[in-house]
Amino acid sequence: MISPDNPFAVPSDLPYELPPFDRIADEHYRPAFEAGLAEHAADVERIAADPAEPTFENTIAALERAGALLTRVSGTFFNISGSNATDEVQEIQAELAPKLAAHEDAIHLNPRLFARIDALYRKRAELGLNPEELRLLERRYTDFSRAGAGLPEEDQAKLRALNEQLSTLQTRFSQNLLRDTNDLAVVLDDASELAGLGESAIAAAAQTAAERGLEGKYVLTLTLPTAQAALASLENRAVRERVFTASVSRGNRGNAHDNNAIVEEITRLRAERAALLGYPNHAAYVIADETAKTVEAAGGLLERLAPVAVANARTEAAELQQLLEADVPGATLEPWDWAFYASKVERERFQLDTAALRPYFELDRVLHDGVFTAANRLYGLTFTERHDLPKYHPQVRIFEVFDADGSGLGLFLMDYYTRDSKRGGAWMNNFVDQSRLLGRRTVVVNVLNVTKPREGEPTLLSLDEVRTAFHEFGHALHSLLSSVEFPTFTGTNVPRDFVEYPSQVNEMWMLWPEILANYAKHHETGEPLPAGQVELLEAAQQYGEGFRTTEYLAAALLDLAWHRLGPDDRVEDVQRFEAEALEKAGVALESVPPRYRTTYFNHVFSGGYSAGYYSYIWSEVLDADTVEWFTENGGLKRENGDHFRSTLLGRGGSVDPMEAFEAFRGRAPEIEPLLKRRGLAGA
Repeated sequence: MISPDNPFAVPSDLPYELPPFDRIADEHYRPAFEAGLAEHAADVERIAADPAEPTFENTIAALERAGALLTRVSGTFFNISGSNATDEVQEIQAELAPKLAAHEDAIHLNPRLFARIDALYRKRAELGLNPEELRLLERRYTDFSRAGAGLPEEDQAKLRALNEQLSTLQTRFSQNLLRDTNDLAVVLDDASELAGLGESAIAAAAQTAAERGLEGKYVLTLTLPTAQAALASLENRAVRERVFTASVSRGNRGNAHDNNAIVEEITRLRAERAALLGYPNHAAYVIADETAKTVEAAGGLLERLAPVAVANARTEAAELQQLLEADVPGATLEPWDWAFYASKVERERFQLDTAALRPYFELDRVLHDGVFTAANRLYGLTFTERHDLPKYHPQVRIFEVFDADGSGLGLFLMDYYTRDSKRGGAWMNNFVDQSRLLGRRTVVVNVLNVTKPREGEPTLLSLDEVRTAFHEFGHALHSLLSSVEFPTFTGTNVPRDFVEYPSQVNEMWMLWPEILANYAKHHETGEPLPAGQVELLEAAQQYGEGFRTTEYLAAALLDLAWHRLGPDDRVEDVQRFEAEALEKAGVALESVPPRYRTTYFNHVFSGGYSAGYYSYIWSEVLDADTVEWFTENGGLKRENGDHFRSTLLGRGGSVDPMEAFEAFRGRAPEIEPLLKRRGLAGA
């Protein structure tokens, strides 16, 4: 039993069941998880042992209702562990990982429960189910089958052991990365070493140093990808090298946070598990349940694009080499030089200085007059900031979201500033999932890693940070606009290679003329971004696609290389395997490293993207085709937004994703808009 004083003991009485963050302490998680696991196990046992004949209601719908306490505590804990982790939270996470894996296995490998689901599945055509109910029954049967429900007991025991080991290793990978990222922040002694960064960025580096007890020094923290934003501006080549070297060293220093051995073990165990489940490798197992269906289809798209992308990158590199030699005779273009000289090209060829754009991208304006305004024009949504609701960190802001008819849709939390307790990157998560069955609406958070300015100074975003804000809000919209019966299908609960599609579509509004004009105003004068700059931004969009596509493809191909390994394949040297895999794929450019290298590839070795990093470009095929549709149909119009919402965004996983796309677009997707966008027409 859980103490009635524990904030998770009963559903939150706050609007939309927002967790009562002001009453939640680290000490509440363990007992809530213990009670939640026990309660969920008891719920499942009642369903499995029900003497009545299985029906959709007493089996499938009952599973949707089960485990309410575990859902509450998990929804909070796993958001906090990524965005505001204390040492104790990390300890709890490490303890929980194998327990939760074992709990999931106990459900999926319960023979009586699977027998009930199997019986319903076999006579599904006779049950009179509506389309969403039928899809849920089929989804449950598939999930249980893919989790090993049909395996002999001996193999199920092996599967349980593998899942427990993997959950522990994946948690260790993530925690090692967070600690090594913090340790490798670059400390500089003199402001002159930061020449080129600009006053606000230098002030932020000084503040970060002060917060770490390094008064008088300057600290550049690292973001998740290989590329670091500061590399585009830092004039000191030696400092650029230090930043780049720190970035690619994460998890690969032979220290207590080294991830090499963990990667070897994760990939080996994943391959063993796939073989146990009847697949040749982990990639085949994962992709069979995605829209791509086969490794050949997913890998084939990457392999088709790679030669043209690499050729474009080599052309770009030759131009940057000339610029470098003009500054440093005899020097060879290195990865830490690329962004700096690419920025020079943008300034000279397009008269575009991306650093000079920051004063026009003040956070509140981007949010209210950009991100929120686009959502209002498309879907009729309005946003009211709630200062009366508790937050999990003082930097968090909370907005209530209203539909066009004035009804409440849910809460949107934004957590934009970087801090040592937050993992790198940007993401969206739900605290509460929408479900008509459970009477719940969405509570969603967007998490970014923007450097916090000094007290009293405005938060000025880079162009990439503006794009990230629009992208992550696309995920938030997918959840906020969800209108499904069952929580299994809510919002972004769609195949991994479909989940990025709506968020990528939302990026289009960032540079849409009427939206850009509404938010891109100088934070001091209020003057709009000069029309000439807007034109230059549009003209410059395709420059650098060789680099961007190649670094992405290198990471996606590296992910597939790791997960195409069979159970008998052995990797003795992670770095050598990585180098050979990139060379074999034809993307081994010294000056264009992968967006993520193996030992800090969190998406793949800790997150949910194993054998699925290809999904970004797979989704972009749909995205580029959708942008073309919006453009052809008048763009930012309410009827267009309503059509996208009713046919696709609001359906979540309750319909086949490709059928939803065709209902929206009126036909199957075409690749040509993507090739045109990325300058890969020869692919």
